[in-house]
Amino acid sequence: MDEDPRTTGSQVTTNDQRSPAEIEADIERTRAQVGDTVEALAAKTDVKARAQDRVDEVKGRAQERVEELKRTAPSKADELIATVRANPVPFAVGGAVVLALLLRRRRRRP
Repeated sequence: MDEDPRTTGSQVTTNDQRSPAEIEADIERTRAQVGDTVEALAAKTDVKARAQDRVDEVKGRAQERVEELKRTAPSKADELIATVRANPVPFAVGGAVVLALLLRRRRRRP
């Protein structure tokens, strides 16, 4: 039970052939790794920041979609106009039916 806390982790060797500079470099590398791990854990536990990141992500995707629609809408409108001009009868009949339904509905209201 009275183990030395310095030796309970990884195996400590007394005949280490590394120079003090190498050992210090290993310590600094380990400190940097631990620091990065702590920062990553802190970022994961920051609920407000994660929620804001998600909002920003969704906003970005929505903005990309809006830009895409702005680019493609004129060509889609041109396609529709060309289709109507090429074959106007079905669209005229459809419009007349919609107009008749609206007028009929309006007459029914007291």
